[in-house]
Amino acid sequence: MSVPATSLIYIHGFNSSPASFKAGVLRRVFEQAGAGDRLHIPALPPEPRRAMAMLDATLAAAGPCALLGSSLGGFYATWLAAHHDLRAALVNPAVRPWRLLDKYTGINHNYHTGEAYRLDPAWVAQLRHYQVPVIERPEQLLLLTQTGDESLDWRDGWEYYADCHLYRGLGGSHGFDDFDAFVPLVLRFCGIEL
Repeated sequence: MSVPATSLIYIHGFNSSPASFKAGVLRRVFEQAGAGDRLHIPALPPEPRRAMAMLDATLAAAGPCALLGSSLGGFYATWLAAHHDLRAALVNPAVRPWRLLDKYTGINHNYHTGEAYRLDPAWVAQLRHYQVPVIERPEQLLLLTQTGDESLDWRDGWEYYADCHLYRGLGGSHGFDDFDAFVPLVLRFCGIEL
């Protein structure tokens, strides 16, 4: 009996969606390898509890898997990796998102879908529940960060993930410039063969 191949769950960031650039790059890579069914990109709701419930359901259905999270998705991936003993690659992750998202309370629009929703201050408070105070298995995490991140201070991630596998690129952006060039590294780290 063969062991199922490892899948990847991509966790998008705040106000993003499965239509993001990084999601599109991953979709192309997996589809070109004939492995489109091994890539999962859930469209997360903005409320953290609902987002985490959807991610837990995705994990349950995916079989053996690893995680790739970007920005707020990196924060979620950190919690999921710690609680489900998974490998995760984190792209410009938010370390303490409740300090960042409080300024977005009120009406917001998803970057890709245009869907309007009201960000409830209680949702920002929910994020604290998913904080991982100490990373107990740093060997299971890969941090990819760029110093030109205009949305987050890259030094927060560099300090928090200091004992993990680290990559710091000079310049770049919050979207992580040249992301496609890093996909082979991410897949290798996550143990995914296409």
